[in-house]
Amino acid sequence: MENLKNIAPLADFDWNAFENGATESTQSHDEQEKAYDATLGRVNENEIVDGTVISIGKREVVVNIGYKSDGIIPVNEFRYNPDLKVGDTVEVYVENQEDKRGQLVLSHKKARASKSWERVNAALENKEVIKGYIKCRTKGGMIVDIFGIEAFLPGSQIDVKPIRDYDVFVGKTMEFQVVKINQEYKNVVVSHKALIEAELEAQKQEIISKLQKGQVLEGTVKNITSYGVFIDLGGVDGLIHITDLSWGRVNDPHEIVELDQKLNVVILDFDEEKKRIALGLKQLTPHPWDALDPNLKVGDKVKGKVVVMADYGAFVEIAPGVEGLIHVSEMSWSQHLRSAQDFLKVGDEVEAVILTLDRQERKMSLGIKQLKDDPWKDIEVKYPVGSRHHAKVRNFTNFGVFVELEEGVDGLIHISDLSWTKKIKHPSEFTQIGADIEVVVLEIDKDNRRLSLGHKQLEENPWDVFENTFTEGSVHEGTIVELMDKGAVVQLEYGVEGFATPKHLVKEDGSHAKEGEKLPFKVIEFNKDSKRIILSHSRTFEDAQRGETPAAPRKPRASKAKSSDIPAIQNQAATTSLGENDALAALKAKMEKGE
Repeated sequence: MENLKNIAPLADFDWNAFENGATESTQSHDEQEKAYDATLGRVNENEIVDGTVISIGKREVVVNIGYKSDGIIPVNEFRYNPDLKVGDTVEVYVENQEDKRGQLVLSHKKARASKSWERVNAALENKEVIKGYIKCRTKGGMIVDIFGIEAFLPGSQIDVKPIRDYDVFVGKTMEFQVVKINQEYKNVVVSHKALIEAELEAQKQEIISKLQKGQVLEGTVKNITSYGVFIDLGGVDGLIHITDLSWGRVNDPHEIVELDQKLNVVILDFDEEKKRIALGLKQLTPHPWDALDPNLKVGDKVKGKVVVMADYGAFVEIAPGVEGLIHVSEMSWSQHLRSAQDFLKVGDEVEAVILTLDRQERKMSLGIKQLKDDPWKDIEVKYPVGSRHHAKVRNFTNFGVFVELEEGVDGLIHISDLSWTKKIKHPSEFTQIGADIEVVVLEIDKDNRRLSLGHKQLEENPWDVFENTFTEGSVHEGTIVELMDKGAVVQLEYGVEGFATPKHLVKEDGSHAKEGEKLPFKVIEFNKDSKRIILSHSRTFEDAQRGETPAAPRKPRASKAKSSDIPAIQNQAATTSLGENDALAALKAKMEKGE
């Protein structure tokens, strides 16, 4: 206050004019304004100038560009540069010399953006290392602020190692290299990985040049795939194929190793040009076959677990890394073609017999049917010729029916041994697959494991009876069950069938007999050996017209008709036997009583 008292007023100051609101000066207002402007730097709107940071707050950065007022810039425009400090020179864009509040409006972001493309292109051309701020995560990578431009950082270009958590990089400032620019769409792609690859490449060359087959190194599990495990050997990667993880079978590498696990591996092979290194883990342990019990031999019983199934057999692991094959033919004594899946499945615990053992080739074949007695060993005792048995129909062929008496014991019923009286073209007319059927053992071939069976032999041969019933010249009623070009099949009594040629089907009125008609037929031929009866309807009235009487029974004679002219007689009905046909049985009893 003392200093203020010593200040003297200006001698020429007009106090009356000042009180009346009017001041005068020897200089005009324009002259004064020009003089004031001359003390300030020249600034134009939409111009980029350098400024000096004079203060940094939580929300704003104050920049002096030598103008009559300072500019205020949001602090987030300097987010890419966390090292910003007071006194730093920054580029700013003059948006407005004076807004409504008289404030100078500046933008650091626009200043950077206006020159960013020049800088980005120069960085790409010169392979310059630049800094960028990782703003956020996006699909497949990150968004990086480079000179105010949003560039894309692919996930694969963040580091040489696979990145599991991208979020840890958000908000960080890192060094990058521009690797691609799309001028048309203004897209920029950057890479951090490229900065360290050159150094790693030199390291790889040095490491690979020192590698030797059989060398044991320590590595870290870098990645696990379905086909193997990638190991980081300290700057260079190697692959352990899934088959080299363990001597035993491995379905998933995760069963053996885990990420970031450190382990020793052996170098199996490497290619310096392609920079590929094949590694092994199981090779560091002895082969299980070398530790196999030396006393194990063919014929011994072993236990194991089914690890792999195939149509032709099952692989059983009897010890880790030691497997044997059970071929499907060694699973059952049955001769039927079947799949291994019908007997076993993966995971089954089984007992088997060693059939072959090759320690040098490390191969072993096993069998499980050998745990049961061979049913053919005493086949003559259990299934003697002439014995009767129940069997199950397994398969058809054109010449017969294959049946199974028990597991491993099969037999064939020839089509001619199915019925005494029916002419069967195919076994499916007589029975069906899966049906039960009674059989008689006709013949045994033990060496070839074959049984000849019969079904019609369950009953007596009815043709012995028919020989005295359907004598040549005798007349019987019959029904036409099938018409063919060469003649007709006629159903006679007792379930037997005969055949009549077209000329013997002419009726008395000149018309031809039709299917389903019931007419009298005369036997003109009976052949017991070939089981054939030749009939004629025409002879029944032609003989009467000539006044002839039916011929007396006589021995069969050779037929004038060729056997090739007489088609096989087909019947859709089931077999007819003496036991099943009451009428035929009664006829036989009557004949025996008469004798």
